[in-house]
Amino acid sequence: MSQNASHAVAPAAMANAIRALAMDAVEKAKSGHPGLPMGAADIATALFTKVMTFDAARPDWPDRDRFVLSAGHGSMLLYALLHLTGVPGVGLDEIKNFRQLGAKTAGHPEYGHAAGVETTTGPLGQGIATAVGMALAERMLAAEFGDVVDHRTYVLASDGDLMEGISQEAIAIAGHLKLSKLIVLFDDNGISIDGPISVADSVDQIKRFESAGWAATRVDGHNQAAIVAAVEKAKASDRPTLIACKTVIGYGAPTRAGKSKSHGEPLGAEEIAGARKALDWPYAPFEIPADILAAWRAAGARGAGARTAWEKRLAALPADRRAEFSRRVAGDLPAGLAAAVEAAKAKLIAEAPEMATRKSGEAAIKVLAPVVPELVTGSADLTGSNNTKVDATPAISPGAFAGRFVHWGIREHGMAAALNGMALHGGFIPSGATFLVFTDYCRPAIRLAALMGSASSM
Repeated sequence: MSQNASHAVAPAAMANAIRALAMDAVEKAKSGHPGLPMGAADIATALFTKVMTFDAARPDWPDRDRFVLSAGHGSMLLYALLHLTGVPGVGLDEIKNFRQLGAKTAGHPEYGHAAGVETTTGPLGQGIATAVGMALAERMLAAEFGDVVDHRTYVLASDGDLMEGISQEAIAIAGHLKLSKLIVLFDDNGISIDGPISVADSVDQIKRFESAGWAATRVDGHNQAAIVAAVEKAKASDRPTLIACKTVIGYGAPTRAGKSKSHGEPLGAEEIAGARKALDWPYAPFEIPADILAAWRAAGARGAGARTAWEKRLAALPADRRAEFSRRVAGDLPAGLAAAVEAAKAKLIAEAPEMATRKSGEAAIKVLAPVVPELVTGSADLTGSNNTKVDATPAISPGAFAGRFVHWGIREHGMAAALNGMALHGGFIPSGATFLVFTDYCRPAIRLAALMGSASSM
């Protein structure tokens, strides 16, 4: 298949394929959120066909760009992308089984169910905060291993994500640390379930992000060329970037576009028929014309060359560094760990010291950190009380990532979600600390960690 096949198909037609699959899947399930996939289809098309570096045939490639659908209720956007680009295991039957028991295509993206889903995004705000951890892990791993780690993290976030309090903690962390490879695309449709966002919110998101140390801009979310140009500018920034994409929720629906009625329920047969006419999409439910599917599959294969080039860079590393990198991203523990733990246990049994629990935690980290180089520690402030910083874990700082300790600030919500992101990214075993009473603030991220089986710890 020619990798230029997408050039022969209009970008709008490729976006309409997403819209059609979303309408049809939600209608068949009699449940779901068609509005976001229809409104954000141009954003997703611009990203996946022109911007992101990924290889659909190898969705777990370590140096791929990450895409986090923080607005998880719009999951059909992601499932449509995975199917259209050709990710293994996300065939048309899975799209038709959207929200059905046992299907990979759950109502919100579930990590470990479908290939290409980077994280579980149920509670709003968790996705953007998790992505901060992914972006931080990329920078820290790059500081250690060089150019075999060089990718970006993209987030599609909704008004709901940005209204949840955790988002403020997340963007403050990212702005402070200058996580310049984090790019958030805000689906700025101005609609929530209750109606216009104006009934509950009047925040200027551009100013809000800028005040947190981000670059920020606004574009027409249905102009794919403008979206691509904004992303290319963001790539050159020394700060994380917010791109507010002004969109129409339920784009193409004749009576529900721009209204909350398109947010969380099927459109209905009559509305879908009208949308097909408005979008110039005269095809049967779940039918994707061969030329449009070919263009999408070409987009899915676009990153194969980048992946093979990366494999050559990895192979060029000295054998010991290559082996260490491979061990780390595979999640295998180091060979010397068991012996170090046994020696420490024997010493404790022999000496039977008395110490406070927080000091015993520090003692454990002092044993583990020197022999587990992927162990990252940190604290939501309270470092001197939690005793989580030891000699083997020097602190990182804004723009300087050759360390293993993170000062999260008084941000338990954001810290816990970012720890999940670091674990999901791979290459690290992240841990964070706070007082027990404050773990109530961390509860959503702890629950998601349990659901995903991610290896972060509190």
